[in-house]
Amino acid sequence: MKQFLFVIFLFTSHTNTAQTSIEKVKKYCSIHEGEMLKEYFSLLSLPNHALDKVNINKNTLFIESMLKKRGIQTKLLESNTKGTPKAVYGEVVVPGATLTIIFYAHYDGQPVSPEKWNPAVKPYQPILLDKSIEQSGKAIAFPANGKPFDPEWRISCRSSSDDKAGVMTIINAYDALTKSGVKLKNNIKFFFEGEEEIGSLHLAEILDKHNDLLKADLWLIADGPVHQSGLPMIDFGVRGDVNVDLTVYGPKRPLHSGHYGNWAPNPCLLMSRLLASMKDEDGMVKIKGYYDDIIKFTTSEKNAFNAIPTVDAQMKKELGINKPDGGGKTLFETFEWPSLNINGIKCADVENHASNVITTESKAALDLRQVLGTDYLKQVELLKKHVIEQGFFLLDRDPTDEERLQYPKIAKLKMVKGGYNAQRTPLDLPISQQVIEAVKSATNKQLILEPTSGGSLPLYLFEKHLNAKVINLCLVNHDNNQHSENENVRLQNLWDSIAQLSAIMIMD
Repeated sequence: MKQFLFVIFLFTSHTNTAQTSIEKVKKYCSIHEGEMLKEYFSLLSLPNHALDKVNINKNTLFIESMLKKRGIQTKLLESNTKGTPKAVYGEVVVPGATLTIIFYAHYDGQPVSPEKWNPAVKPYQPILLDKSIEQSGKAIAFPANGKPFDPEWRISCRSSSDDKAGVMTIINAYDALTKSGVKLKNNIKFFFEGEEEIGSLHLAEILDKHNDLLKADLWLIADGPVHQSGLPMIDFGVRGDVNVDLTVYGPKRPLHSGHYGNWAPNPCLLMSRLLASMKDEDGMVKIKGYYDDIIKFTTSEKNAFNAIPTVDAQMKKELGINKPDGGGKTLFETFEWPSLNINGIKCADVENHASNVITTESKAALDLRQVLGTDYLKQVELLKKHVIEQGFFLLDRDPTDEERLQYPKIAKLKMVKGGYNAQRTPLDLPISQQVIEAVKSATNKQLILEPTSGGSLPLYLFEKHLNAKVINLCLVNHDNNQHSENENVRLQNLWDSIAQLSAIMIMD
């Protein structure tokens, strides 16, 4: 009986200590929110497209300085390819620790089209909004003299949600713990990548080159939106991804549409027909073999998805959609299937820039999301076969004059570098359960457990090159406009994420 009571005492004592630690973190955030956001604004103000070498290097050095300022030992990890973005690495070794966790986020972002952003918002000039642009949000001044920030306010800026929010919350979670006097229990490592949005082109090289340094019991990823209801969420898998550029050809020079409109093949129409041949009326991919290699969800994974609150009615109303794609499947059910998305089509001009012309070519950018079992290289080969079956002579370069005269329909298909496959970590692993319990200790809301996300991250590479267990903690509001104009993040999501990441850092 005494032993039983002693066990209860130890359990209760540990639980209270953990709760006290998280409360300390939350209190620290409430006191220091102004200085934390000022630093974040400075990071956001740095343009961060991975192909902009000058500015991406400024991001690298700024993040390294954030770690150094907190007394963290740092190192810039290079790939074997010169001139590519470096990964920012930091480590905190805790004497006696038996668990090592690496926290990952990426600091590069999608390119911007400033003309598409609201005129009051600049892509790389962070501002506070009282609500999102879509809700007619208005800019508000940065509070002075320690005045509080409304947790419903938004920060609008490119990468404010995807994924500099991950960088900000990871570093400040560590900061909040140490400055609140909470003792770390685990070895903590930091890994911030600068090429995720262009396919993590050199990540595999970095992982192989620094293999010993990057070994850990867990890679904890901080990226992506929480559940559409606002409930906290953990992803135990992600889709893979590969991008493809497709071109079809018309005449060698632009032609007057009256003189040649019944005679010269129009690449706009050729491309439209080709793309339409790839999917049916329900949005399902018609390419032969595209679904053949899928590893279906297990019973436990299906049960986990069934436990997630449905969002279809909410999102149909929010997005103005009458009939979603998927043949009647719910949003989460569609995550079981690989997708083929048309990211963009370019062919002549429209509206005020339209002219009576038959243009020379049409271009499309395709995004092929992978699921467990499918291989991105094989899927691209299936796509190539489909294009050929539609009657196109297929090249990986522009056609010669002789080829133009020989073949009625010509296309060019090139895979964009940096593809990778899907990854899933079982929910019932001990490390998975530790993360679940840690996040639960930091929130009083229902925790959503998602077997796989619809989005993509290079988690397959961590598993392949490091044999790592990988779990993703979702961070930002679902209406954050990631990858598009007027990107934003809700302040309360930052504070919630800092608390949850802190709990993971001190979990048993």
